[in-house]
Amino acid sequence: MGRHRTDELDGGYRAAEPPSRRRARSSRGRVLVPLAGAVALAVLLGVAAFVIFNRDHDCSDGKLALRVVATPDIQPALNKIAGNYNKAMHSVDSKCVDVTVTKESAARTANAVAAGKSSADFWVADSSLLLESMRAAGGDGLPRPDGSVALSPVVLATAKTSAAKLEGTLKPSWTSLIAAANVANVDGPGRKVRVLALDPQKNSAGLTALLAAAGTAKAAKQDKALVGALKELSGQLASDSSALLASLTVKSGNRVPVGVASEQAVYVHNTRKPEAPIVALYPEEGTLSLDYPVTILTKDAATLKAAASFKKELSGDSAKKILREAGFRSADGKAGDNLSKEKGFAQETPQALTPPDAATVTRMVQTWSRLNLGTRLLTLLDVSGTMALPVPGTGMTRMQAINKIATEGLALFPADSELGLWTFSTHMDGQGKDWRELVSVGPVSESINGVLRKEMLVRAFAQTQAKATGDTGLNDTVKAAYAQLSKTYKEDKINTLLILTDGAGNDDPDGGLSNAGLLDYLKKTYNPKRPISILLIAFGPEAEKGKQQMDAVAKATGGEAYIAKDVLQVRDFFLQGMERRLCTPNCDG
Repeated sequence: MGRHRTDELDGGYRAAEPPSRRRARSSRGRVLVPLAGAVALAVLLGVAAFVIFNRDHDCSDGKLALRVVATPDIQPALNKIAGNYNKAMHSVDSKCVDVTVTKESAARTANAVAAGKSSADFWVADSSLLLESMRAAGGDGLPRPDGSVALSPVVLATAKTSAAKLEGTLKPSWTSLIAAANVANVDGPGRKVRVLALDPQKNSAGLTALLAAAGTAKAAKQDKALVGALKELSGQLASDSSALLASLTVKSGNRVPVGVASEQAVYVHNTRKPEAPIVALYPEEGTLSLDYPVTILTKDAATLKAAASFKKELSGDSAKKILREAGFRSADGKAGDNLSKEKGFAQETPQALTPPDAATVTRMVQTWSRLNLGTRLLTLLDVSGTMALPVPGTGMTRMQAINKIATEGLALFPADSELGLWTFSTHMDGQGKDWRELVSVGPVSESINGVLRKEMLVRAFAQTQAKATGDTGLNDTVKAAYAQLSKTYKEDKINTLLILTDGAGNDDPDGGLSNAGLLDYLKKTYNPKRPISILLIAFGPEAEKGKQQMDAVAKATGGEAYIAKDVLQVRDFFLQGMERRLCTPNCDG
């Protein structure tokens, strides 16, 4: 045993350590064992995390391009979202998705898509209603959207300094806006308010405003007022929101400018710190919104996965925050802090009107297009003896009243209209000729001997007198005028013959063309492919006697005959005549 002891001391065996040190070493061993296990677990978890991370962010096979095209208003926000998305290295089939966002108007993209010429994989337009209108106009190849990424209500807008002036003059509503814009409502709020609009054929907010106004007008039975408003607005359209909002700060006499725009456009305008900021006025009836629909265009399997991934990103909290910071609302209508009351907005979600169906969108687009077709109108003005009779309660003769109303009617026609004026009675231009041309048909903006045709028309209406001994040679005059318009027909315009009379029809002591003869002529001459409609407006107690013949004359050309119980009612019939432009040549009566 001693040897063993000696051997241990000599190095063959280690000498026994003191108990305290042995306990210490034993304790350290107990610590290291679980620590080593923890390190091993961490390594395993790290490996697993690395595997999971790289499964979703595996760029080993390079990049997969996702080409996004968006309307200019939302493109900057989407570009920022795409930048964050790209940095996060989202991958599909071992390729990192690389999103690029370019800007292009929705109408231009839609045309390219319909023609099969778009290179985009992913499309964010600004309005489902615009896509519906383009689909109805022949864009059957447009794919259907799949959800939306943001909202921006269409609102009324005015300069902050002008808002107080509107109180008591114009309520924030579509019906009030229509009343102010209605050119035939000469005594309405239009005396104090100047309404500006966006071209609905070029701007989605303009189309959305048109549809919202039309829907509320129909509900309020204001169809004629809407026509009068649209005719007025068609002559003073802004091509984009920036131009419209800038013009709201331009003074126009005592009239307060009011326009329409998207809420987000108002926000962007104000971020530029203009001298006169704009405030949003939310229509009492509710409104429609730009809804920024998403449409997936790619057919490639891998790119479809990338599109789905980016679409999911757009619904995330980070993307919503970026969109709200840019003045948009999220798809559920929630606003960010930027749309505060202090900045001229309402954070609560505006009441939403029911979106129109496809048929309504199509009809309103056609309405706008037809209302804004050029006009070619020849007016036949009765100057027979009875036109000198007084109109009870007005202090005017029939001639003076109708001339005043006809002069007002000139305001319905834009500068590219072609107008002319004949007067008729009997023997107006020599024996047997029952009409006289006062102003030839031509552009109202055309100068004749230094005088604009429009000014010539105003003077002619003001100076025309009734022929005291004159009868009513209506039939011969209508035939001559209809032949003239047929000979000089213009394809790009709506050609109309307007007759203003207080009589019971034809009253020609020399005979002339009979009622049956006129109807026969019109039926043979009328060409639905080159339609010239007759709009006949009669007033006075004698008018009712000739109603049957008047109806027959008008309907032979797809037109309409009206009898005004009050001469001032002629003003309404001008608008009804305008409404018929929407259905010519297939009106139902």
